[in-house]
Amino acid sequence: MLRNNFFGLTFHNPLPMQQNPYRENREELDEILKQYQNLRNGRQHSFLEEEAFEKIINYFDDKDDLPGALEAVQTGLEYFPFSSQLLIKKADLLIALHKYKEALQILEQAELFDGTDLNLYILKTDAYLALDQQEKAVVLLEDALQIFEGEERIELLFELADVYDDYEEFDKVFDCLKIILEEEPTSEEALYKICFWTDFTGRCEESIILHQSIIDNYPYNELAWFNLGAAYQGLKLYEKAIDAYQFAVVIDEKFDTAYRNMGDAYIRIRKYKEAIETLQKVLELTRPDQVIYEAIAHCFHLMKNYAQARFHYRKASHMNPGESKLQYKIAMTYINEKQWQSALKPLENAMNIRSNVAEYNLAMGECKMQLENYKEAIQHFSLAVRQKPKNISGWEALISCLYKAGYFEEACTQSLSALKATEDKPVFYFIYSASLFALKRSKEALVQLEKGLEQSTKQLKKFIELNPAILQNNHVVDLIAKFKKRKNFR
Repeated sequence: MLRNNFFGLTFHNPLPMQQNPYRENREELDEILKQYQNLRNGRQHSFLEEEAFEKIINYFDDKDDLPGALEAVQTGLEYFPFSSQLLIKKADLLIALHKYKEALQILEQAELFDGTDLNLYILKTDAYLALDQQEKAVVLLEDALQIFEGEERIELLFELADVYDDYEEFDKVFDCLKIILEEEPTSEEALYKICFWTDFTGRCEESIILHQSIIDNYPYNELAWFNLGAAYQGLKLYEKAIDAYQFAVVIDEKFDTAYRNMGDAYIRIRKYKEAIETLQKVLELTRPDQVIYEAIAHCFHLMKNYAQARFHYRKASHMNPGESKLQYKIAMTYINEKQWQSALKPLENAMNIRSNVAEYNLAMGECKMQLENYKEAIQHFSLAVRQKPKNISGWEALISCLYKAGYFEEACTQSLSALKATEDKPVFYFIYSASLFALKRSKEALVQLEKGLEQSTKQLKKFIELNPAILQNNHVVDLIAKFKKRKNFR
């Protein structure tokens, strides 16, 4: 009696079960091996059929005894010299022993006896590839495609795709998979593979047409819907991608990769609430994932829900404590809340993992400056400038800090260095001018202010932010009024 758990019902097996099929097979194999040993030792033995030799060869092959297997196949060929199966098995063993040319010779013999054995073409392909004769492998497989049909033809197309992959003819890999799906639209292997190759080759439009055709005939194929979504996503048609992914998860509600891609698509169109809900579904279906926690944190961060962003960044960080960027992102949530003191610890953690990162030094410098620890702030800003000498933000932060700390001479010196390093970015004329005004060098300051206004009136706010009282200076007001009449003034 065989029991089935479904609703507690009991079913009876209509056929009598073998007592112990494994034991019977083992006893049969032992007897065949015994007769084979008798044959080799010249003792009396029963006649061994071709099938028996195949079992003996497989026995030695399974034990990784290739010399033993080769000896068995050679013995078998003495009794069955016209056996294509034994010849193919011998070629297989020779390929395993890296005797590729000899294997090809054996396969040529086998083909004379039976040219319709699929293994013949698979092994020839392996040998040609091992000998770096890709062209011969391609011609062989393309010719074989004219011979075989159905599942065997599909297997050859997969083999041809692998050959093109090995030799980096990636568009032809896509072509092979496309043909497979045109002939066998529900092939899971082809559906899985073509998704990757669509993205890799950028042939998204073709993929959309192909998968829409599959869906027309097989509307409940979740992989086809997923691939359709991925192709739309590759073209940045995110809303269409989301629609396709939603069909995929309706068909298979545990399709975590579809939820993952859907979450990414929502982020791309700035629908962060929907992205969070979708990504949380991924966490329900799979093991904890650093990337998903970080993506959720990113969404909360952009929604300015910094507490939730921190919570999820920390979850991601617990899974990868050696990732400095996660500590930096935690610090940035505090900085956005102007919690300068709280930001110091995660920044220190980030810098203990990776010390020479300009962004980390900029953030640390900002915190130290806001806490009026100007000396340390200047040190960090200086490091940031050294790490990225052409970066405008680093120079601006350094010079602004020098100004706020009252180091006006040094602010002037660094302004000139910044202008040189950044090829005269206008913001530094404004900062230079403010520093000169602070040193009571008004004539020079007005010259630099005019240079800045000539290049970009947009940056004037930087000048005023450093010293709002400067607008009480009549010369400054007159100069600004002169440029205010220009159309580009904002």
